Amino acid sequence: MLDFFTIFSKGGIVLWCFQGAGVTESFTGPVNALIRSVILQERSGNSSFSHGGLSLKYKLDNEFELIFVVGFQKILTLTYVDKFINDVQLRFRDRYKNELEQKGALKLLNNSFEFENDFKMLLSVAEESSKARGPAGMRTFEQSGKSQKTVKSMIETKGGDKGKEQGGKKNKNAKKEAQPAKGDQDKASPSGQKMVENGNQSLTAEEILQKNREEFFRKHRPGASEKPSKSPKPQKPKGKQNRVWNTGGISTRDLDYSDKNGNGSPNGAEQNLEEMQPASMKGDLLSVEYESSDEEEMEEEDEEVVVRETSKPSSKKGGGLFGMLKGLVGSKSLTREDMEPVLEKMKDHLIAKNVAADIASQLCDSVAKKLEGKVMGTFTTVASTVKQALQDSLVQILQPKRRVDILRDVMEAQSQRRPFVITFCGVNGVGKSTNLAKISFWLIENGFTVLIAACDTFRAGAVEQLRIHQRRLNSLHPPEKHGGRPVVQLYEKGYGKDAAGIAMEAIAYARNQAFDVVLVDTAGRMQDNAPLMTALAKLIAVNMPDLVLFVGEALVGNEAVDQLVKFNQALADHSMSDKPRLIDGIVFYCEYFTIGVGAAISMTYITGQPIVFVGTGQTYNDLRSLNARAVVSALMKA
Repeated sequence: MLDFFTIFSKGGIVLWCFQGAGVTESFTGPVNALIRSVILQERSGNSSFSHGGLSLKYKLDNEFELIFVVGFQKILTLTYVDKFINDVQLRFRDRYKNELEQKGALKLLNNSFEFENDFKMLLSVAEESSKARGPAGMRTFEQSGKSQKTVKSMIETKGGDKGKEQGGKKNKNAKKEAQPAKGDQDKASPSGQKMVENGNQSLTAEEILQKNREEFFRKHRPGASEKPSKSPKPQKPKGKQNRVWNTGGISTRDLDYSDKNGNGSPNGAEQNLEEMQPASMKGDLLSVEYESSDEEEMEEEDEEVVVRETSKPSSKKGGGLFGMLKGLVGSKSLTREDMEPVLEKMKDHLIAKNVAADIASQLCDSVAKKLEGKVMGTFTTVASTVKQALQDSLVQILQPKRRVDILRDVMEAQSQRRPFVITFCGVNGVGKSTNLAKISFWLIENGFTVLIAACDTFRAGAVEQLRIHQRRLNSLHPPEKHGGRPVVQLYEKGYGKDAAGIAMEAIAYARNQAFDVVLVDTAGRMQDNAPLMTALAKLIAVNMPDLVLFVGEALVGNEAVDQLVKFNQALADHSMSDKPRLIDGIVFYCEYFTIGVGAAISMTYITGQPIVFVGTGQTYNDLRSLNARAVVSALMKA
């Protein structure tokens, strides 16, 4: 029932393979898809992968750098696959241990691994064991308990019922007799040991008399007439204090911004204009930088030592210097039990940094599979090894899987005499229009002309907001410096119109007027609003933009994952073609880079799409490109 089983090294050398009877298609396509989508992208938290109609499961052997992959039809439920792939791994390791320890590509190629007989034996054992654990069959009537009963035992007799009733009455009477009367119980107790109610159940008569004497003397003391309050009186709430207003007024000198020389110009006007003038943004964007201080590095080292001490408790025999050296020197391969305490701390740290809980679990599982069976280096700790592996995995996830060079793409569209179209989408209030204006400024700084399509025909003030950005951008780049033509224009048709039609007209206008870039601003919409999501899918399907960017905010946390998943799902469901157009990249707004940076990991992990732009503020210069190592450094700091 297996389609194929293959064993290959991490260098790509196929050591042995098996293909089921009747299977004509090659297994290279699904295996290559598994390598590209899971193994190379550090997404090995889940050991299963689907490709077409096949379901693939794999096992990593980090000691010998081998990968075991099994493929079977997705409609089948094979419960023995996980145990079977583990058995094959152990058998293959034990049989060819000497050849694998040579670790030479040419030597592995020259070796012939005759493993077919062992494989078929293990497969037959696994299939038989799965059949043995199947559901038990129905019992026959002779095997049931009813077959042992006779007709006489099933006949009910009245005498038996009366006997039962009489027996029940006798039991009730016996219970009543067993409970002595309250008066008899009081009479039976002696006067010296009489129990008194009202809080004196455990006191004898002499103790009660002593207690009464103490209360009598306490009541007749001077000043004892006032009864002490059992609970303190609640304090009265203080009333609102009267505000003291400064009625002296404000001096006009505080409002005088004129120059001391008396020329009527604002004080420091030229200096203020220079400060308001944005810096040049020609060329590629600056990357986000994060530098950890020495104190933070010392805190991380202290935390690493604590993790090491808590994860490996010292024994009596291994204490002192010998125990420390034993914990440092790499004398054995890593196991899941060794990494479990460190991984738990790493998982809690990622969740505290706004990484989604399920994604944090998958990342830690991926690191565990990557390191399990790997021999540690000399003088390295488990904590440092796991932390370094997690950092490498995070950097690999954030790295773009394809080329992201918008300036080059715009120039390529120029050579084809067509505009480069970018569509912005996202939920309400995340800053789509603001980030669109920043990107417009960056494109204008690099010598391109921009047409802004106002396709947000729903929100009041959306068109006016874009018109203000257009004026400011044209004032920063006057038309006189660009041949008398405005570098940025706004294409709008008012409110209440079809957004897809406005975008189509704007693209046609940009083609006729030789604009380089068209930036399409769409209305904000929640991911659960089906009519608005249908309208967005229509806009993208009709106009086919070159780039679809999702604008997300860092402070939403795990909500960003739900937004991205549902936006992609809506675009796929309402698409008009077999290959739907999904989100191509992310504009990540994070004003405070040390807060909420975990959302970047969640958004990139769930979609596999790169973060193209990072917004860091409210000015036109606050636009950066992503630096994966800076994000990971900010994420891993204590």
